[in-house]
Amino acid sequence: MTTDFDDAFVSSRQLLLLASICFGALMCKIVYDLTRFISPLFFSVYGNLNDKVKMEWNNRGFSTFHAVFTSVASIYFLVISDQFDENVHGDSVINSTTRLSESVMGISLGYFLADLAMIFWYFPTLGGIEYVFHHLISMFAIFLSVTSGQSQFYIFLVLLSEATTPFVNLRWYLDNSGQKGSKAYTLNGIALFLGWLVARILLFIYFFVHMYLHFHQVKQVFPLGFYSLLTLPPALAVMNVLWFWKITKGLIKTLSKTKTSGMKKQ
Repeated sequence: MTTDFDDAFVSSRQLLLLASICFGALMCKIVYDLTRFISPLFFSVYGNLNDKVKMEWNNRGFSTFHAVFTSVASIYFLVISDQFDENVHGDSVINSTTRLSESVMGISLGYFLADLAMIFWYFPTLGGIEYVFHHLISMFAIFLSVTSGQSQFYIFLVLLSEATTPFVNLRWYLDNSGQKGSKAYTLNGIALFLGWLVARILLFIYFFVHMYLHFHQVKQVFPLGFYSLLTLPPALAVMNVLWFWKITKGLIKTLSKTKTSGMKKQ
């Protein structure tokens, strides 16, 4: 039997989630417009780009902003905060949730919704079906976690992998600015390779090892959330490995060109 207090609590959580999603989408709009306004002031090449490339340039602006925001938030919850500290919460870590963590996930949902809407509207300019698949999986997992209050530790581990996005976007910016042969492009390629190795390969290995060692906690998750934990992260991991292979081949190609160019100058 529910009480008026329980109903009020559920209602406030729903309102908080809705407000966070709207704020996340609004944040994307603001950063998109800000990128469109600032870019011509700092990048002369921006004015020479066609409308489609400008649109993607601005889109990657709020993509980078979201990546930095979620990475910082994830580090806070996973490392600095005691929200997922087993010494504090014991075996109830899997059920640990706060208004702040729910707000962050709601903002992230707002970003994925806004970005997915743009992907569909300009398809396939902003990415193919793999990006749609990635966003849908991410949104589904975040929605289950934020509405149930469970598995948030694992959600923030996955959100931390967004730390590689600024390097991906910088690679695109340098390429479309005519700086593909620059030293900055090469250094960013190395940073992207190392970042992807740490944040999307090694971090996912840690994810699976942690889940295996804490499977008695994982079994506390409601059925749909439980089976999602067993299936969605492996799907993302496979995508990460495939993208990592492409990044590795691209880095090898770039380094080979740099070496060849250096030998010709000698």
